[in-house]
Amino acid sequence: MLAATAPIQRPLGAKLLHVDELGRMRVLPRAGLIDLLEAGDLVVANDAATMPASLQGVHAPTRSPIELRLAGRRSLASEDLHRFIAVAFGAGDYRTRTEHRAAPPHFDVGDVLELGPLTAHVEAVLDHPRLLAIRFGSPAALWAGLAAHGRPIQYAHVSQPLELWDVWTPIAGMPVAYEPPSAGFVLDWQLLAAMRHRGIEFTTITHAAGISSTGDASLDARLPFDEPYEISFTAATAINRALTRKRRIIAVGTTVVRALEHAIGGRESIRPGLAMADQRIATATRLRVVDTILSGTHEPRTSHHELLHAFAGPDTLTRMDEALNREDFRTHEFGDSVLLAKRAG
Repeated sequence: MLAATAPIQRPLGAKLLHVDELGRMRVLPRAGLIDLLEAGDLVVANDAATMPASLQGVHAPTRSPIELRLAGRRSLASEDLHRFIAVAFGAGDYRTRTEHRAAPPHFDVGDVLELGPLTAHVEAVLDHPRLLAIRFGSPAALWAGLAAHGRPIQYAHVSQPLELWDVWTPIAGMPVAYEPPSAGFVLDWQLLAAMRHRGIEFTTITHAAGISSTGDASLDARLPFDEPYEISFTAATAINRALTRKRRIIAVGTTVVRALEHAIGGRESIRPGLAMADQRIATATRLRVVDTILSGTHEPRTSHHELLHAFAGPDTLTRMDEALNREDFRTHEFGDSVLLAKRAG
């Protein structure tokens, strides 16, 4: 067990690379984030809690062992809780790198998947033999089954089995994420209090953060999947006020960027409510809401890294990646952080 003084989400000596709008860079302790924020800034974070979305079980027709990773659903509405998109793996667990995992058995519509106390039915195979539309029974049974049998989705770079509290940010609320909105691990109540004291505004949205890797190149190329989100009236009011007053809006994580840029659409303001982020953010994207992103460090050619191209040009991102390597920044969801401003002009 990790010592209580060094939780996995907040490693001792965590670092922050600050990249400003001119591409200038400096390395700071992550605790120095507060000094990079200014009175009037609006910081927006994702308050989604992470579900235990990894389910070990058996493909009933063949009795083959499988792991099912829940990866998406059509909305955040409670009545839509029993249907999911899921990625299937064969025998094994997170200790094997995803790209080396055994393939699952062949799936057909109607197949029964026995997942501990849960039973799921295959409703469709979605253009890839490992991508399934599945259906569970009642929401109450699903929550009970997830609590009893589910585990957090985990990857081989973390050897210690994760507990659910390891993947919840301090502001976690509704359990709708499949992997943690991990940029939010930077936040703690001391930082939020300091922000309030300095006149820095803070609000949250809820975005169902999806999975970051499937182990299959053709599936990974489709990430991120469509992801539902909800923006409350309070959050929309704060964001629209910041837009009107031309205040800096800082997104904590890629999920917040995706939700806010989808929510603005072709309008001049953001509407509250439920919606589905179905766009990709990349080089050609014109950011209309977010000025700066606070993010974990992401490896080139991943969908998370691709999103950063909307903030900075290729030269800046190349220099940023070189600096992260040179300064031994930790990657993945439990590592160090980057504060990247949208390029000037």
